[in-house]
Amino acid sequence: MARYQRPPDPRESPQEFVEYQSRGKADDERQPIPWKWLGLGILVTLLGLVVAALILGAFLFREPLPLAVEGPEIIRLTAPAGGPATATDPLPTPTNVPTLTPPPTPDLSIAPEAITVGYYAAVANTDNVGVSLRGGPSTDNIRLLLVDEGTPILVIGGPEEGSGLIWWQVRVEDGTEGWVAGDFLVPASAPAGE
Repeated sequence: MARYQRPPDPRESPQEFVEYQSRGKADDERQPIPWKWLGLGILVTLLGLVVAALILGAFLFREPLPLAVEGPEIIRLTAPAGGPATATDPLPTPTNVPTLTPPPTPDLSIAPEAITVGYYAAVANTDNVGVSLRGGPSTDNIRLLLVDEGTPILVIGGPEEGSGLIWWQVRVEDGTEGWVAGDFLVPASAPAGE
């Protein structure tokens, strides 16, 4: 078996490096072909192929198993014996579903007698100062804007009590919604064009 040798550095002695290279080529040419191992490998491969062929032949060429079924078996389904046939009950008569009659559309051109949800009201009793539109039904809630006296507003909710006053939820013309104290509202008809 060959021993490993560290190759010489070609920078230190180029002549020694050339000798080392030529010596390696000569060593490769002198090594014999390992016939014993090559022959053993071929023999094992052939034996493996023969065993595989025998196993495959045993499965492919054996006789099929005999079938134990001699003929189809017929199964007859029968209902159990029962009493005489009876007529089925007739279906009940369906009940009529009442039709929904929509509530009449309120006439907004006429002012109601009292402040009512779905109708208009007008700002009043503020001595031309206007009323605060607040974020909730209390004087503690933030003021959203000041609505001028005489402005028509749509009542959309309420009444609720807060801070000793009755509050109504309203929507002003620009779409802002808030709460107004009922003391500063009077029933009104819808503005023209509504």
